Amino acid sequence: MKKPNKRKIINDPVFGFINIPNDFIFDIIQHPYFQRLNRIKQLGLSSFVYPGAQHTRLQHSLGAMYLMGEAITQLRQEGHEITASEADGARAAILLHDIGHGPFSHSLEHSLVNDVSHEEISLWMMQKINIQMEGKLDVAMAIFTNKYHKKFLHQLVSSQLDMDRLDYLSRDSFFSGVSEGIIGAARIIKMLNLHEDKLVVEAKGIYSIEKFLVARRLMYWQVYLHKTSVAAEKMLMNILKRAKELASNNQVLFASPALHYFLYNEINKKSFIQTGEALEHFAMLDDSDLICAIKVWSLHSDIVLSVLCKAFTYRHLFKVEISTESIDNEKRQQYLKQYISHFGVDENEASYFMGEEVVSTDTYTPKDDNINILYKNGSIKDVAEASDMLNISVLTKKVEKYYFCYLRL
Repeated sequence: MKKPNKRKIINDPVFGFINIPNDFIFDIIQHPYFQRLNRIKQLGLSSFVYPGAQHTRLQHSLGAMYLMGEAITQLRQEGHEITASEADGARAAILLHDIGHGPFSHSLEHSLVNDVSHEEISLWMMQKINIQMEGKLDVAMAIFTNKYHKKFLHQLVSSQLDMDRLDYLSRDSFFSGVSEGIIGAARIIKMLNLHEDKLVVEAKGIYSIEKFLVARRLMYWQVYLHKTSVAAEKMLMNILKRAKELASNNQVLFASPALHYFLYNEINKKSFIQTGEALEHFAMLDDSDLICAIKVWSLHSDIVLSVLCKAFTYRHLFKVEISTESIDNEKRQQYLKQYISHFGVDENEASYFMGEEVVSTDTYTPKDDNINILYKNGSIKDVAEASDMLNISVLTKKVEKYYFCYLRL
């Protein structure tokens, strides 16, 4: 019997043709856990602001895998040994780095699941796939968890200059239409080298790194932390919290089996570790479970749930006020009184019509992890020192903003 051809080529709108190098990588891509990412948007609710931002986490993961292959080729050309097993491990690690993401970015982590991060779920999913693949993911998992002896491989997966960031900036910029996020990913990769088992960038690539850091800052404030995206996510979190509260009071709610499991059970880290049930239900959850439920809940008898779901469905999102400090309690009480009077609800129910998010980002954090510049004489400098760009200090400064979200009556 002829063996099926698994050497596929994918036509990617950002990087062109992506080659799937071997059967091992193809089998990972075909796994149900990975294919689920095709039903989860990469930018969550950003399409409320940028209608073109409809791309998926699967597309992003494939792009990051492609860039990983390019980085490995570059480092080999510089004379560094990377075995076929290590190359496969690095590709698999970056393919699976986002596999534990829930629907619509982080909204599930903050509403239906307690004290569990998507990074932890990613690792549990990788462990499950590894059992099914009879240990073929051992190297990938060691790289993913930074336990592999060649530390630069983990840096390619997770660092200030990893293949994850190089792809998502290029891809999110492309699909959102925000041209400020465009970076020279190919140029940056061509400048990569190693020094004492750490990734470095050759000095002639410093301007590409500066542009990368500026692009990242602009994308955070223009796309990822756009006030309307934050408002939509806060509204979604309040919807899920209200649904969870109603479910805990044994009210009947329409939900897919996977969503029903998280609504009607208290799920925490122990649930995932002690039984495979939580992970299997999570693996069945995607954006469509929430969208379908929210459309049905817009007709629910509970006024809080129905008002929020209608507003979310028809894009009547929370309004946002941005400031450098938390909203004062007097103003919060004024809004609560309005909602209590308007909807005939109590104070707890009224609180669902508003919310506050503290949003912060620092574009470059040298104390966590460096982007090191390699000079021809063999010396190394952190990019924050090496750069002569005036606003590099701005990029290392942590910026914090308070977003007060509320339903306008």
